[in-house]
Amino acid sequence: MKNILLPALIFLFCSLSAQKDPVATAILDKFSEKSLSAPSVSMKFNLRIHDKIEDSMQESEGQLVIKNNRYKLELPDNIIWFDGQSTWNLSPEVKEVTVSLPDPDENTFMTNPTSLFDIYKQDFKYRLLEKSEKASVIDLYPENPSNTEFSLIRLVIDEQNSLVSALYRRKDGIDLYIDVNKYSLKNDYPSEYFKFDPAKYPDVDIIDMR
Repeated sequence: MKNILLPALIFLFCSLSAQKDPVATAILDKFSEKSLSAPSVSMKFNLRIHDKIEDSMQESEGQLVIKNNRYKLELPDNIIWFDGQSTWNLSPEVKEVTVSLPDPDENTFMTNPTSLFDIYKQDFKYRLLEKSEKASVIDLYPENPSNTEFSLIRLVIDEQNSLVSALYRRKDGIDLYIDVNKYSLKNDYPSEYFKFDPAKYPDVDIIDMR
């Protein structure tokens, strides 16, 4: 009897854990729809990178603007533009910008921040961890862990369907925390905003790797 019961319980647990929480689905759908239908998404945030293996923490501030599949990400050490086709990664300190084509399999905040709003639709299961009057905490788990560098993505979304924070937990022991200070869906930006302008950086070397 025990030999039959144990596999059945394991199967039941795995089946339940693979389901997508319907309450979490409703919250994520509203968050995604509101963000992607806005003229743009702009945010200012604190970034913390915790290396659990080296026991180190790096902290910085940044800002991000997303419009459709284009974005501009500004960090202390680099500025990244993506116009929907090519990525320009500028390192002001070394006066160098690298132009490349994005990797379609990259879905991290640093390499593809636009995925923040719909990554839950791409081979992830998820559940509502906590819900209060102010915000909902939702954990996303990869359905096939071998196909991704993440073991967990945690999103905190408030009652206005705005992002409060995000955690990307990688399998290599790196945790990436994004704490949002300001979140806006009101502004619109011209397409030129998402392109690197060589005229503004005349002393920068351009390395085209496309």
